[in-house]
Amino acid sequence: MSTSTGQPTSDQQAYAPQHSSGQGVQHNPPSHEPARPRSVLAIVSLVAGVIALSTSAIPIVNNAAAFLAFVGVVLGVTGLVGVLRGKKRGKVLAIVAVVVNVLAIVVVVATQTMYSKAIDDATSGPAATSSTQGTTDFSNLSVGSSATLDNGVTVTVDSVQTGLSNYDGSPVTGISVSYTNNGSDTVNFNEYDWKAEDIQGAQRSPTIYTNASGELGSGTLAAGGHAAGNIYFDGSVAKAVYAPSISGNTTAAWNLS
Repeated sequence: MSTSTGQPTSDQQAYAPQHSSGQGVQHNPPSHEPARPRSVLAIVSLVAGVIALSTSAIPIVNNAAAFLAFVGVVLGVTGLVGVLRGKKRGKVLAIVAVVVNVLAIVVVVATQTMYSKAIDDATSGPAATSSTQGTTDFSNLSVGSSATLDNGVTVTVDSVQTGLSNYDGSPVTGISVSYTNNGSDTVNFNEYDWKAEDIQGAQRSPTIYTNASGELGSGTLAAGGHAAGNIYFDGSVAKAVYAPSISGNTTAAWNLS
C-alpha cells in the first residue's frame, strides 16, 4: 500500500529485500585454524645438545655428556616425528637439535679414544722391537748392545763402572747409557727410568753418589738428537733395567755380571 505521495508504507519497508552497494547477500569470512605450537621436545633436545657439546671434550665429565646427548637425540627425533605429522612446528629446530647431539657423541668417542691411548702409552711405555744382538729376548742384552724402541729411540748401556765407594764407604755401581732419537717426535729421558736389579731380583732406583760425574739427569730429546750420561746405584748390580713406564714394566734389560 502506498501513500498519496507514492512512498511505500512502513509495512512495505519492513518486508523489502535489503541490498548493500548493489552486491548480493554478504558472506562471513572463512575462519582460520589456530597456529600449531612449537615442538617443546625439539627445544629441550637442542638445549641438551648444546650442554653436551660444550662438555664433550672434558675428561670424566664427558661420560655424563654422552648420556645427555643420547637423551637429546631421542627427544629430537621424537620432536621431529611430531613435526612431520603436522602436530607441531619447528622442523629446522628439531633437525639442528639432532645434529648437535650426534656431534656431541662423536666428540665424546673421539676424545675418550685419544685419552685412553695416551693413558695406555704412559702406563705401558714404549716396546722394544729389535736389538743390535739380533735377539728378541730383550731381557738379556749384553753391555754395548742397543735396543730400538717402537717410538724410534735407540737405548744403549755403553759401559759399567764397578768398585766405586760412596762417602760412607758403601759400594756403588755406575752405568753409562745413551739415547739416540731416530723417531719424528720429541721424547723424554730420565735417569729414574732406569733400575738396578741384584742377583736376588730386587730392583733399586738410582742413588746419590758424592763423586758422580757426567750424570744423565733428565730432559727431552728432539728428533735426531742424542744424549748420554752416567747413572749410579747402591751395591752390586746384576742387571740394568730400562723401565720408562708408570707401571714399571721392563722394556729392556742388560746383563752386567
